[in-house]
Amino acid sequence: MYRNILVPVAPDHIDDCEAQLDAAQRLLADDGSISVLSVVEELPSYVGSYFPKEQVRESIDRFDKALKKAMPSDKIETHVVSGHPTNTVLNWASKNRVDCIVVASHRAGLSGLLLGSTAARVVRHAKCSVVVLR
Repeated sequence: MYRNILVPVAPDHIDDCEAQLDAAQRLLADDGSISVLSVVEELPSYVGSYFPKEQVRESIDRFDKALKKAMPSDKIETHVVSGHPTNTVLNWASKNRVDCIVVASHRAGLSGLLLGSTAARVVRHAKCSVVVLR
């Protein structure tokens, strides 16, 4: 059983994370905690200069409220941050002493073989256990 489980959820998949949360709850120790992390990708500087600085913060706050509302339990902590998805998930897991990451994977196609998915990169580089759900 794991004491600190991280469930990364893509911003466009907050309604499709039931399987991840179910797996995390089954793997969770009695005194453990589940954190759901969603990473909003940063805008490239050449695009970001066209938007007010506070717009990104407002978008993150709005998305955080939607994520909290979508969670089936108030015992699940939610976090929304901006950054590169893979690097941010790995860094967050390291800083918060996560001992298991439950990540969803989509069926790999040719683009997945050439570019690799976020789930595949998390599996390769995580310092803790990773459970991949298909």
